[in-house]
Amino acid sequence: MIAILESRADRASEHICDRLRERADWTERTDDVRPAADGGGTYYRTEGAELRSFDDLHIELERPADAFDGDPDLLVFASRHSGDTGALLTGHFTGNFGAAEFGGEPDALAEAAPDALARLLAAFDEYAPEGYEVGMEGTHHGPTDVGCPSLFAELGSGDEQWDDPAGADAVARAILDLRGVDPHRDRQVVGFGGNHYAPRFERIVRETGWAVGHVAPDWALEAMGHPTAHRAVLERAFEASEAEIALLDGEWPVLEETLTDLDCRIVSETWLREVDERPLELVDAVESALGTVDDGIRFGDRLAASVAVVELPAELVGTAQGIDPDRVRSIVEEHTVAFATENGGSRVGSRAAIPVADDDVVESETTERGIGSSESRTAIVEALADVLESKYETVRVDDDAVVAEETAFDPALARQIGVPEGPKFGTLADGDPVTVDGETVSPERVRTERTRRFPI
Repeated sequence: MIAILESRADRASEHICDRLRERADWTERTDDVRPAADGGGTYYRTEGAELRSFDDLHIELERPADAFDGDPDLLVFASRHSGDTGALLTGHFTGNFGAAEFGGEPDALAEAAPDALARLLAAFDEYAPEGYEVGMEGTHHGPTDVGCPSLFAELGSGDEQWDDPAGADAVARAILDLRGVDPHRDRQVVGFGGNHYAPRFERIVRETGWAVGHVAPDWALEAMGHPTAHRAVLERAFEASEAEIALLDGEWPVLEETLTDLDCRIVSETWLREVDERPLELVDAVESALGTVDDGIRFGDRLAASVAVVELPAELVGTAQGIDPDRVRSIVEEHTVAFATENGGSRVGSRAAIPVADDDVVESETTERGIGSSESRTAIVEALADVLESKYETVRVDDDAVVAEETAFDPALARQIGVPEGPKFGTLADGDPVTVDGETVSPERVRTERTRRFPI
């Protein structure tokens, strides 16, 4: 069940909850035990949700989840958003990385709901009226003790939007979409640094399989003070987010040292994007055997219980990339678990991690069932040989090499029969005849057969 909290001191909250009551088939109930100012009196139930109203602003409440029947899985604060940000639908978690200027306790963080926030943003995208932007904020203000995972779903950013029925309806519909949503995913990170509106962390939420819990923007880290003196709130950020991994936006060397001392893993945005939804055990095995993502390792389409690192035929890979680099990358991605790259990740390298054996390979969404390491390497070689066929007249795969043959323009032959170097060389190389001292020289006269062997 999700608990939805309305504040009578917040007219945007009231408008959102009015739309909620219109959008769902609610049963009206009465709580005679709890005061109406604190969520008692008339409240509402529908499938998967309960809606209660409070007199105070959201930030002033303590353990509001206790007012709801049973144990809510998620509490959503239907709220206004204030700021110079125009028409905006936004969501965030609550807490204070430093002093408690706007509710809650200092150095305290409420339980986050990373997966629910990701789903809220997706629902905002779907329902936002024309002219509204959608965003994610860093952690700020109270309450810090809610009683269950929670988030703010906000309509902003001023009087015009707070009174906008379309904006209120969009937030109401997004909140109802959170029914049945697990507050957490199996992969979540804590964010540090960056702007209050957290564009880096929002990209991670929108574009990868990772969810983001608490985010301490630049201003929150500055308010917190020296990290070593605030280890408890840093530990709480991971505990309240159910995360063990951190992503930093900006340079925070002392914070990095402190997080390392706390056994928190610090990763890059590139790492999160490359890993995405791949099994973390497999990622660890690849990085241990082949190298790290930050050093240029990229993942292919195969998944495997175990991998073997093999050398790819460097000369063959390089020549094929010179012909069709995109196709070469697709070939290597299709047949490997991971592979090394060069030139800032733009070119395929000469080492790869390949499934060890057929029985150990797990079927992926993008490829057929995997194959053993020797078969995988053979498949790569054969596919690279196919790339060469667009340049060479014949290509065959022998036991120890790919052999490519071509008949090509030979400058030495051209010189022997008196063709001057320059434009006529280019004409002959392009397959067209030229005239030298009144005599026609056909391209066939200055061609020679060439054979290249690419060891495999």
